Amino acid sequence: MDEVLLVNIHDEPTGTMEKMEAHRKPNLHRAFSVFLFNNQDKMLLQQRSFSKYHSGGLWTNTCCSHPKPGEETIMAAQRRLTEEMGVEANIDFAFEFIYQAVFDNGLYEYEYDHVYIGTYEGPINPNPAEVAGYCYKSIAEIKADLLLKPQLYTAWFKIALPKLEDFLAKK
Repeated sequence: MDEVLLVNIHDEPTGTMEKMEAHRKPNLHRAFSVFLFNNQDKMLLQQRSFSKYHSGGLWTNTCCSHPKPGEETIMAAQRRLTEEMGVEANIDFAFEFIYQAVFDNGLYEYEYDHVYIGTYEGPINPNPAEVAGYCYKSIAEIKADLLLKPQLYTAWFKIALPKLEDFLAKK
């Protein structure tokens, strides 16, 4: 049974809950999103497996998930990069935000999302149970695609991308 770490709006732990239960009820829990870029400043996107419990087949950032209770968030992000994309990369904390989304299947996201960024050049060996496809695109290409086909991208990606742009502009 996968559990998530429940948190308050200050990211302070308040308990744990089974992952699917936390998504059936909008319970705020800790999550992370990883954005990897290659040396040409193109972002590595993944298409979520069509069998995911929500947002199956949609395009999103390189990797995202939840740390296990007691697991450091950056360690969880590095672990999931390997499990999802077959990639080992150095990542750095960028920023955090809270978001909510409701899905057609009655599930919710209510997450305190820790965002990490990094650079990666090398082979990608995605886990087919997690990832249906992947590609590299510039932020300009992604924004143009989002204007034409926003339904092809995950809810959190559409919220995180402008925040990522703001963060990168201040670097």
